[in-house]
Amino acid sequence: MAAPFPATETLVAVANYVPGGLKVFRRGNLDGNRLDPGARRRRAHVETLGLVAIPGRRFIYSLYDAGEIWIADFGESGAPAVTKFPNAGLLPYDGNVTSDGRHYLAGLFGEDGFAHLDLWSANPKIERVLQGYNTGREKIPVYKMPHLEGWGQSANDLVLPAAGQHEALVLDLQTMREKKRIPVHGQPIFCVARPDGREVWMNFGLPLNDTVQIVDIPSLEVVHSFTPGPTVLHLEFTPRGHEVWISVRDADRVDVMDVRSRAKVAEIPAQKPSGIFLTARAHKL
Repeated sequence: MAAPFPATETLVAVANYVPGGLKVFRRGNLDGNRLDPGARRRRAHVETLGLVAIPGRRFIYSLYDAGEIWIADFGESGAPAVTKFPNAGLLPYDGNVTSDGRHYLAGLFGEDGFAHLDLWSANPKIERVLQGYNTGREKIPVYKMPHLEGWGQSANDLVLPAAGQHEALVLDLQTMREKKRIPVHGQPIFCVARPDGREVWMNFGLPLNDTVQIVDIPSLEVVHSFTPGPTVLHLEFTPRGHEVWISVRDADRVDVMDVRSRAKVAEIPAQKPSGIFLTARAHKL
């Protein structure tokens, strides 16, 4: 058992596929004082996904194999209080929280729809949103799971990938109902909003993963498409949104695009780049 966590310390949390579970570290001592707040079970492992920090020194995350969502609360010194939400749905594969800290949504790989928790509620409970979006239609094989941590929130619109369709789903955050389905090039992987929210840029899974499309939020229509190269994996905007950096894995480079002109302004050689992270201090090349 790890030593207690003083309520004044800054914490770093890491979710694990194998052997599963959540590990929480004191920021200044990453080699020790680990804690697993209960994600491991009698099974060999429980994949832990969709990890997000939420207000109040809390972490929320999904348990893929168990079909649950848990919150670990480090608001008091000592071991965390863990709140468990069972029956979240079949195979919650990823999750994120809206910019106001209110809505946590986990995509469900084993069924159509998303699990939703209203974190502003005094007694949050699992609800389904966008349920049954594949109903009555052939579900296309999914070769790469979508991701929600790069999602496209613009004010009250939330653009989400549709697993099994060449579509992006638009959720109205005021009503928590479907607003529109946008036909796109392939199965979206990342739907990433520009920092000002005017556009959402998205990439796609196999076999159509060489393309990026841009959705205009006021019209909710695709307004531009381009092909950076083989296996576009991740998109990341600079903090003020003047550039977007795109990893083109199988071309061994990162492209830097000007957002207004949509022209490439730089290339960075890299060996099989996947994810990209830009800090708030990122500078223009």
